[in-house]
Amino acid sequence: MDGSTWAAPKPEDRIHAAGAKGPLVAIPFPKRKVTRAVAHAELAILEQTYPHAVTALEYTNPFQLLIAVILSAQCTDARVNLITPTLFAKYPDAQALARAKQSDVEGIIKSCGFFRMKAKNIIAAAQGLVGEHGGAVPSAREELEALPGVGRKTANVVMSVAFEEAAFAVDTHVFRVAHRLGLTLATTPRGVEDDVTALVPREKWRFAHHWLILHGRQICKAPTPLCGKCPVTMCPSRTLVARALAERVATRSASVPARRGAQAAAARRPRQSP
Repeated sequence: MDGSTWAAPKPEDRIHAAGAKGPLVAIPFPKRKVTRAVAHAELAILEQTYPHAVTALEYTNPFQLLIAVILSAQCTDARVNLITPTLFAKYPDAQALARAKQSDVEGIIKSCGFFRMKAKNIIAAAQGLVGEHGGAVPSAREELEALPGVGRKTANVVMSVAFEEAAFAVDTHVFRVAHRLGLTLATTPRGVEDDVTALVPREKWRFAHHWLILHGRQICKAPTPLCGKCPVTMCPSRTLVARALAERVATRSASVPARRGAQAAAARRPRQSP
């Protein structure tokens, strides 16, 4: 990551700290999209903040990237990076993985969650690569999405990262950040993809994906974004976050006397003999 500096702490940080020990706060998304001019300004700030953004997944070729992306579903990239060195040492290419026993693969990837289905899918995907593409990973969307375990998001990641094609993948971070910035009101990943790509020049689609992901991981976190550290000062969610967290603090403060009163009353009650 680059050494970008962040804005000084704001009141939102104090609200976050005060409510940090309470239950998670539900932060609503904006109900309206920002104007096109504001959206462009927001995206320009993210581009400036994360100029060298790249995937966190570690890989050396398109085959390894494809498998790593399949494994990353409902799993952190960091966890996948702990698993793949052992996996690729034993199965260095599609031909080797296509011949693997599912139980052996399951034993290697067990810690990444949904390991049985993922083991089945990556073996089947490798078999598809061998049978249909001579073991090579195709760059065309239709061919990628025809492989087991590969949906639009995975295809977009492989296309944009491995082949530098114009593609924009939507994962949970991208979905959340795009909504909080007011770039979209869409309820599906494809809808978010269409809304964001309409705002970004085609040649930057593959970079914009990483801007939003890194912002989601570092600042615009779930469930509580760090608005006081956010460089996107015109974000429409700032007031929503501050209001929601302030309400949480007020509710927590009001509940303290009630709990203390209940505890005191319980202490005054005479104990019954056994």
